[in-house]
Amino acid sequence: MSEITVEQAQKGLAAGLAKAKEIKSPSSIAIVDSGRNLLAFARMDGALLASIEISQRKAYTARSLNMKTGDVMEYVQPGAPLFGMNTGHQPPFITFGGGQPVSRGGSIVGAVGVAGGMVPDDEAIAAAVAAAIEAA
Repeated sequence: MSEITVEQAQKGLAAGLAKAKEIKSPSSIAIVDSGRNLLAFARMDGALLASIEISQRKAYTARSLNMKTGDVMEYVQPGAPLFGMNTGHQPPFITFGGGQPVSRGGSIVGAVGVAGGMVPDDEAIAAAVAAAIEAA
């Protein structure tokens, strides 16, 4: 399995920052490697302070579960099979949209997390970051 290089992560950040500017969503963008360790991070001017940690947790969650964070939400609701998982893990999982795994050659090599805007904005920016890394 290949890893995300720093150069690839920088290309991902550039794509994400461009998308965030395009849709006018000041955001924090975090990229983690396959071991869930922070590899690259950027916080745009005007991004909420809370977006720093949330973006990093979204990336951590996406890599931990190998799925988009928004896809987890239905499973952690009261009465659902994984109720409480999002708060029972340390660090806590973030289970709303904006985090997604990054793949290469059929293997997950890391993940991206975006926070700062509405969920659809975060998801669009994360998709741009992942696509740029996967293409690099």
